[in-house]
Amino acid sequence: MKITKIIAVLMIVLMTLVVAGCDKDNNPQTNKNTNTVVENKTEKTADEKIKVKVYFPNNDATRLVAVEKTVKTSGTNKYKAVMEALMEGTNDSKLSVVMPKQAKLLGVSVSGDTAKVDFDKALVKNFNGGSTGEEFLVGSIVNTLTEFPEIKKVQITIEGRNVESIKGHMDTSKPLPRMDELLK
Repeated sequence: MKITKIIAVLMIVLMTLVVAGCDKDNNPQTNKNTNTVVENKTEKTADEKIKVKVYFPNNDATRLVAVEKTVKTSGTNKYKAVMEALMEGTNDSKLSVVMPKQAKLLGVSVSGDTAKVDFDKALVKNFNGGSTGEEFLVGSIVNTLTEFPEIKKVQITIEGRNVESIKGHMDTSKPLPRMDELLK
Protein backbone atom coordinates (compact mmCIF):
# COMPACT_ATOMS: atom_id res chain seq x y z
CA MET A 1 0.00 0.00 0.00
CA LYS A 2 2.85 2.41 0.87
CA ILE A 3 4.58 1.68 -2.43
CA THR A 4 1.40 2.50 -4.34
CA LYS A 5 1.15 5.88 -2.59
CA ILE A 6 4.81 6.65 -3.32
CA ILE A 7 4.38 5.74 -6.99
CA ALA A 8 1.22 7.87 -7.20
CA VAL A 9 3.02 10.88 -5.67
CA LEU A 10 5.98 10.42 -8.02
CA MET A 11 3.65 10.23 -11.03
CA ILE A 12 1.91 13.46 -9.99
CA VAL A 13 5.27 15.23 -9.59
CA LEU A 14 6.45 13.91 -12.96
CA MET A 15 3.24 15.01 -14.71
CA THR A 16 3.53 18.48 -13.13
CA LEU A 17 7.10 18.84 -14.41
CA VAL A 18 6.13 17.72 -17.92
CA VAL A 19 3.21 20.15 -18.07
CA ALA A 20 5.34 23.04 -16.72
CA GLY A 21 8.05 22.29 -19.29
CA CYS A 22 5.53 22.59 -22.12
CA ASP A 23 4.39 26.12 -21.19
CA LYS A 24 4.38 28.23 -24.40
CA ASP A 25 5.17 31.52 -22.64
CA ASN A 26 8.63 30.34 -21.55
CA ASN A 27 9.69 29.18 -25.02
CA PRO A 28 12.80 31.23 -25.99
CA GLN A 29 12.06 30.74 -29.69
CA THR A 30 8.80 32.71 -29.62
CA ASN A 31 10.60 36.07 -30.01
CA LYS A 32 13.18 34.82 -32.50
CA ASN A 33 11.97 36.94 -35.43
CA THR A 34 11.71 40.23 -33.57
CA ASN A 35 13.54 43.05 -35.39
CA THR A 36 13.19 45.70 -32.69
CA VAL A 37 16.44 46.75 -31.04
CA VAL A 38 16.44 48.44 -27.65
CA GLU A 39 19.86 49.79 -26.69
CA ASN A 40 19.27 50.05 -22.94
CA LYS A 41 17.70 46.61 -22.68
CA THR A 42 18.90 44.83 -19.55
CA GLU A 43 17.54 41.38 -20.37
CA LYS A 44 19.30 39.55 -23.17
CA THR A 45 18.32 36.39 -24.96
CA ALA A 46 20.45 33.33 -24.31
CA ASP A 47 23.79 33.25 -26.14
CA GLU A 48 23.29 36.51 -28.06
CA LYS A 49 26.50 37.19 -30.01
CA ILE A 50 27.74 40.23 -31.91
CA LYS A 51 30.79 40.88 -34.08
CA VAL A 52 32.94 43.75 -32.88
CA LYS A 53 36.25 45.41 -33.72
CA VAL A 54 38.80 45.52 -30.94
CA TYR A 55 41.99 47.57 -31.34
CA PHE A 56 45.55 46.53 -30.51
CA PRO A 57 48.85 48.28 -31.30
CA ASN A 58 51.13 46.72 -33.90
CA ASN A 59 54.50 45.47 -32.62
CA ASP A 60 56.45 48.48 -33.86
CA ALA A 61 54.03 50.84 -32.07
CA THR A 62 53.14 52.87 -35.13
CA ARG A 63 49.38 52.33 -35.27
CA LEU A 64 46.36 50.52 -33.89
CA VAL A 65 45.02 47.53 -35.81
CA ALA A 66 41.41 46.34 -35.68
CA VAL A 67 40.82 42.70 -34.82
CA GLU A 68 37.32 41.34 -35.39
CA LYS A 69 35.98 39.26 -32.52
CA THR A 70 32.63 37.66 -31.80
CA VAL A 71 31.47 38.36 -28.27
CA LYS A 72 28.64 36.90 -26.23
CA THR A 73 26.45 39.63 -24.76
CA SER A 74 23.95 37.57 -22.77
CA GLY A 75 23.99 38.50 -19.12
CA THR A 76 25.94 41.71 -19.70
CA ASN A 77 25.76 44.85 -21.80
CA LYS A 78 27.46 44.88 -25.19
CA TYR A 79 29.88 47.63 -24.14
CA LYS A 80 31.15 45.60 -21.21
CA ALA A 81 31.40 42.51 -23.42
CA VAL A 82 33.56 44.32 -25.98
CA MET A 83 35.83 45.71 -23.24
CA GLU A 84 36.25 42.20 -21.84
CA ALA A 85 37.23 41.06 -25.35
CA LEU A 86 39.86 43.83 -25.46
CA MET A 87 41.19 42.78 -22.06
CA GLU A 88 41.50 39.15 -23.20
CA GLY A 89 44.15 40.29 -25.67
CA THR A 90 45.06 38.77 -29.00
CA ASN A 91 46.99 35.77 -30.25
CA ASP A 92 48.21 37.63 -33.33
CA SER A 93 52.01 37.69 -33.12
CA LYS A 94 52.13 40.96 -35.11
CA LEU A 95 50.16 42.80 -32.43
CA SER A 96 50.91 43.84 -28.86
CA VAL A 97 48.75 43.85 -25.76
CA VAL A 98 49.15 46.98 -23.64
CA MET A 99 46.40 46.27 -21.10
CA PRO A 100 47.90 44.96 -17.84
CA LYS A 101 46.71 41.41 -17.13
CA GLN A 102 46.07 42.33 -13.49
CA ALA A 103 43.62 45.11 -14.43
CA LYS A 104 39.96 44.41 -13.76
CA LEU A 105 37.02 45.97 -15.54
CA LEU A 106 34.53 47.24 -12.96
CA GLY A 107 31.88 48.39 -15.41
CA VAL A 108 30.85 50.27 -18.51
CA SER A 109 27.94 52.69 -18.61
CA VAL A 110 26.60 55.02 -21.28
CA SER A 111 25.07 58.45 -20.86
CA GLY A 112 24.09 60.24 -24.05
CA ASP A 113 26.94 59.75 -26.52
CA THR A 114 29.60 59.13 -23.84
CA ALA A 115 30.71 55.77 -22.48
CA LYS A 116 32.27 55.64 -19.03
CA VAL A 117 34.62 52.69 -18.59
CA ASP A 118 35.69 51.98 -15.02
CA PHE A 119 38.77 49.95 -14.03
CA ASP A 120 40.30 49.02 -10.71
CA LYS A 121 43.59 50.55 -9.51
CA ALA A 122 45.58 47.69 -11.06
CA LEU A 123 45.29 49.40 -14.46
CA VAL A 124 47.41 52.30 -13.21
CA LYS A 125 49.61 50.29 -10.84
CA ASN A 126 50.59 47.59 -13.35
CA PHE A 127 50.84 49.60 -16.56
CA ASN A 128 54.50 49.56 -17.62
CA GLY A 129 54.46 51.63 -20.81
CA GLY A 130 55.84 55.06 -21.51
CA SER A 131 54.13 57.88 -23.39
CA THR A 132 53.60 55.83 -26.57
CA GLY A 133 52.32 52.85 -24.60
CA GLU A 134 49.90 55.05 -22.68
CA GLU A 135 48.64 56.60 -25.90
CA PHE A 136 48.03 53.14 -27.37
CA LEU A 137 46.38 51.87 -24.17
CA VAL A 138 43.97 54.82 -24.12
CA GLY A 139 43.52 54.62 -27.90
CA SER A 140 42.69 50.91 -27.72
CA ILE A 141 39.96 51.57 -25.16
CA VAL A 142 38.54 54.68 -26.85
CA ASN A 143 38.60 53.35 -30.42
CA THR A 144 37.14 49.99 -29.41
CA LEU A 145 34.14 51.62 -27.71
CA THR A 146 33.64 54.28 -30.41
CA GLU A 147 33.15 51.50 -32.94
CA PHE A 148 29.57 51.64 -31.70
CA PRO A 149 27.97 54.51 -33.67
CA GLU A 150 26.11 55.81 -30.61
CA ILE A 151 29.40 56.30 -28.70
CA LYS A 152 31.30 59.49 -29.60
CA LYS A 153 33.47 59.91 -26.47
CA VAL A 154 34.91 57.71 -23.74
CA GLN A 155 35.67 58.65 -20.14
CA ILE A 156 38.18 56.39 -18.40
CA THR A 157 37.77 56.18 -14.62
CA ILE A 158 39.59 54.32 -11.89
CA GLU A 159 37.30 52.93 -9.20
CA GLY A 160 34.61 55.44 -10.13
CA ARG A 161 36.87 58.51 -10.12
CA ASN A 162 38.16 60.56 -13.01
CA VAL A 163 41.95 60.48 -13.25
CA GLU A 164 44.21 63.11 -14.79
CA SER A 165 46.31 60.45 -16.48
CA ILE A 166 47.12 56.75 -16.40
CA LYS A 167 50.90 57.32 -16.03
CA GLY A 168 51.37 61.05 -16.52
CA HIS A 169 51.68 61.22 -20.29
CA MET A 170 48.14 61.76 -21.53
CA ASP A 171 45.19 63.75 -20.19
CA THR A 172 42.33 61.39 -19.33
CA SER A 173 40.47 63.78 -17.01
CA LYS A 174 37.75 64.43 -19.62
CA PRO A 175 35.88 62.25 -22.11
CA LEU A 176 38.04 61.51 -25.15
CA PRO A 177 36.86 61.37 -28.77
CA ARG A 178 37.85 58.65 -31.23
CA MET A 179 41.57 58.68 -31.97
CA ASP A 180 41.64 58.12 -35.74
CA GLU A 181 45.23 59.40 -35.96
CA LEU A 182 46.35 56.12 -34.33
CA LEU A 183 44.80 54.05 -37.12
CA LYS A 184 46.97 55.33 -39.99
